[in-house]
Amino acid sequence: MQLVREHTHAVNAAVTGLSALPSTARPFASVLAMCRFLNHDGVTLPALIEPAQDAVRPAVAASGAAVALLVHDWCMFGFRTHTRKTDRYQRSHDQDLGYELGTALVVDAATGRPLGPMEFRLRSAHGMVTTRPGGAACPPGHIDELLDAMKASRRWNLDRPLVHVIDREADSVGHYRKWQAAGHQFVVRADAKRWVTWQGNAVKLSAIAAALRLQFRNVLDDAGQPLVAKTQQGTGRVQVVETAVVLERPAKTRMGDQQIEVPGPPLPLRLVVSQVVDELGVVRATWLLFTNVAAEFDAATVARWYYFRWQIESYHKLLKSAGMNAEEWEQQSGEAFAKRLVVASMACLTVWHLRQDDSDDAIRLRAVLVRLSGRQMKWGVADTAPALLAGLEKLLAVVDLLATHDLTDILELARRVLPTLFRSG
Repeated sequence: MQLVREHTHAVNAAVTGLSALPSTARPFASVLAMCRFLNHDGVTLPALIEPAQDAVRPAVAASGAAVALLVHDWCMFGFRTHTRKTDRYQRSHDQDLGYELGTALVVDAATGRPLGPMEFRLRSAHGMVTTRPGGAACPPGHIDELLDAMKASRRWNLDRPLVHVIDREADSVGHYRKWQAAGHQFVVRADAKRWVTWQGNAVKLSAIAAALRLQFRNVLDDAGQPLVAKTQQGTGRVQVVETAVVLERPAKTRMGDQQIEVPGPPLPLRLVVSQVVDELGVVRATWLLFTNVAAEFDAATVARWYYFRWQIESYHKLLKSAGMNAEEWEQQSGEAFAKRLVVASMACLTVWHLRQDDSDDAIRLRAVLVRLSGRQMKWGVADTAPALLAGLEKLLAVVDLLATHDLTDILELARRVLPTLFRSG
């Protein structure tokens, strides 16, 4: 918990270490203590993530949704110049060096609220380190990690069935068939060039979307108003249309240097086409979604679920640049780096849950933390996760300081030494 408190901050490229609390005798002592902790053989990744998992379980149980979303994504932490890290993974070219993180993040299917990470997998040149008890395989590609991750999720004792939400890199006929055969529910963004059987004919998904363009309807939010989504291409109303398709083509896989076809049974799926349309009627984004969830969850619900996927990208951004600046961490092994990521994730989880708390006390606390952070908010934005992290860092430091020092004595000392800044009265 001391390490979690010392990671509760938002840093920049020049300041990437711990925030040593005032009670620490020397700031460097915190760094040494962390190094010993992260490199200790008795400190395991499965044990480290247990507090985060324990926080997710009651949050899932309290959700008003019939299912929970498990969002999967990957993030590369670049360490091209960190030559002391001898186990850096080369993803593509010789300058693309670092560690690749696979995250399984639980999201509330009703509200889109991120509830917390349940699993991390970190790929290094030495293989895969993971929070999963018993370890995880290190297959050649991302998508090959998912079936084992889905199987592991059934042992997490979550109080809802899981729907796995994944971006377009998981669009694979062979993997769809394996997931379906194993009884896993999924929502995956598909490639517009994919061929399917539709109304008895072989058709590209892009052609189906064009044929259905007059049947789109608005997705409504909880207040009954059109749901508005922000994308990189612009902001607009979310619209959907749905149809049934069948995947009949053989899967493709590599055997050595050759690509071979693997036939399989026809796979009926629901195709949900979702688009974001601005005020002028311009389509800013289109998502083609394959899903095998029951028809009781309508197309609008499926589209909302995929839109909630952006939470995992926000989480990775908070780790990489907007909060923890993890690409500047100096841990010299993938395992130590992964352990620190778990610690940092618990600090992020604290802020996430605070942002989703609508109680009067939580609203007041967020306002206090923003003031303590010194950050300027955009018009109409009450707070951001980096601002709350920065404010929480200062609040923890103040509370820690007041445990050993009297506020009146501190102010009197400041007035004597710095009278210009601290005037009496």
